[in-house]
Amino acid sequence: MKDTTDHIVDPSYDFTAQPGFEHGDERPSNFSRNPTFYDVVEARVSRRGVLAGGLSAAVTGLFAGGVSLLAAKKASAAPAMMGFEPVMMSTADAITVPEGYTAQVLVPWGTPISGDMPAFRPDNTGAEQGHQIGMHHDGMHFFPVDGSSTDGYLVLNHEYIEPRYLHGSWAGMELDGDTVVYTGDDTRADDEVLKEMNAHGVSIVRVTADADGTWSVVADPLNRRVTALTPMEITGPVRGSAHVVTKFSPDGTMTRGTINNCANGFTPWGTYLTCEENWAGYFTNTDAEQPREHARFGVSDEARGGRYGWHLAAGGAEEYTRFNAAATGASASEDYRNEPNTFGYVVEIDPRDPESVPVKRTHLGRFAHEGVVFGPFAAGAPIVAYAGDDSRFEYIYKFVSSAAYDPETTDGTILDEGTLYAARFNDDGSGEWLALAPGENGLTPENGFADLADILVNTRLAADTAGATKMDRPEWGAVHPQTGEVYFALTNNSRRIQAEVNMANPRALNEWGHIIKWTEAGDDHAATTFAWDLFVVAGDEKRSATLTGQPLDDTNAFACPDGISFDQDGRLWIQTDIGEDAQVGSLADFGNNAMLCADPVTGEIRRFLTGPLGQEITGWTETPDGQTMFINVQHPGGTTTAEDFAAGTFTSNWPDATAGAKPRSSTVVVRKTGGGVIGS
Repeated sequence: MKDTTDHIVDPSYDFTAQPGFEHGDERPSNFSRNPTFYDVVEARVSRRGVLAGGLSAAVTGLFAGGVSLLAAKKASAAPAMMGFEPVMMSTADAITVPEGYTAQVLVPWGTPISGDMPAFRPDNTGAEQGHQIGMHHDGMHFFPVDGSSTDGYLVLNHEYIEPRYLHGSWAGMELDGDTVVYTGDDTRADDEVLKEMNAHGVSIVRVTADADGTWSVVADPLNRRVTALTPMEITGPVRGSAHVVTKFSPDGTMTRGTINNCANGFTPWGTYLTCEENWAGYFTNTDAEQPREHARFGVSDEARGGRYGWHLAAGGAEEYTRFNAAATGASASEDYRNEPNTFGYVVEIDPRDPESVPVKRTHLGRFAHEGVVFGPFAAGAPIVAYAGDDSRFEYIYKFVSSAAYDPETTDGTILDEGTLYAARFNDDGSGEWLALAPGENGLTPENGFADLADILVNTRLAADTAGATKMDRPEWGAVHPQTGEVYFALTNNSRRIQAEVNMANPRALNEWGHIIKWTEAGDDHAATTFAWDLFVVAGDEKRSATLTGQPLDDTNAFACPDGISFDQDGRLWIQTDIGEDAQVGSLADFGNNAMLCADPVTGEIRRFLTGPLGQEITGWTETPDGQTMFINVQHPGGTTTAEDFAAGTFTSNWPDATAGAKPRSSTVVVRKTGGGVIGS
């Protein structure tokens, strides 16, 4: 089906050629006629003066001469929360932090944490990788031991892999970042598939700081890996439904593994939430017609299909062949046609109980989850959780629990009953939460939604039907710890062509992205209406605007906001993810991906950190005292061409910084020299 109102959702549209494309991004699959967020923004900007504060003047005037530099300087003179001097853009293969700060590399990919602690080698086996830190670090949280700020469990997830770096025997081959090597009979080597699966998932590792603030790994009984093979329980309304019946779990209560984990969440009852993002690309289904719960998510219909071809492992073991979602048996209990339906959820993990089974909480919805962030926790009030679906023209969601939060008794089961909503943004600055529940907003059997399980397995289709607003790749969300305002990063939108530009539609080929914010009605996070606005429009000095009406400059210009997090004092940390192609192409002028700090009251933004070559900055957590910050550097060296890889010349050798060293995703520990709260 082709939607002629929106060329980006034409199935023939080459989304891989767009500036924001990254390895593994989903193919666009939203062919609904729901309004896009840019339709809403265009209508709102055209009303002149509807946007709050100085941002309307910035957005309107920016493309008609801009805001004066004098006015910008006066606006920036307001009291600031930030006590550091901004760092400049960088193209160095290194971490740069402000004067007075230090940065230490911790737990790079391959760091041993469990078992017999196998040391990192380029030719580690698949089994050894199962006892080492995984690849391509992303969302994480620090769980302190007895409230300590120098001793705790760092829990981090791993979004995906670059097979060419993972497998030592592939050195010298001409490979790009996604390509895998097949044998002559079109199969994959079993141990290579095992290693790739074990490099996915989640790492739980105890870390401590010594007297001088240097952090290191502790061999601890709780250290462990959760991988693409780990048994997991399915809970919530989808549990036991026909949608998740498989040969592995004929009663539809279990599955194996978590993949493509991006961003995260954490709960007040002490558990870690990991979020399954672009999981659909790991499967293939060559049946003549795919079911809607495959097609709406972009499951491949090609025989090799699947991002890494795991279903073609030579030995034919079911833990690998389950990624073939074609109907090969007489019923769903005899094959893996439903295996994709067991992915796309938020997974809850108890870091302090190695015997516990991870749980997929299905009432939080099934889509390409980019994290989960909670509203304030208050005894007697429901739990409220927000999440974005990180694919072009997908939606923002909110879950409100049926039960009230009790600090003494609440556990993860509170996430199994409630209401899931999708957001509609109106052009007058108002917004509505549309319930995705049986009988509401067109979700009836007559319209193809049999029950709640059917709605949740087909969350995207339910949001299509309800009339949610198609967003520009919703990334991380964050909730201000004092005001309760909700912020979401929208990383980019390459839909608009030059012929469509006018004063009401000012950005052609929007490569830069923006951050929105909203306040729930009555400051009640369970409310069904809200008021929204823009917080910052990203870009260079000619294509950006902040709350105070000033453009970004060389101290804070950025593109493609991705990870956002609030610290306990209310500073907003913004991390960027300019895609690999754009880093060396259309967005090269922004330098390496970076992290910035923003004052949400004044709108002031300062660049705090820049990363090495070819990476993205992602993941954020801090110790209870706010004096140690952990961030992640993902896929350094991702801009290495196939030709340069064959020659052993990588664009990055970080963190080892020696010629020929493989780049390795790593956590970075940031501290103030002599101590102090980060950012202050």
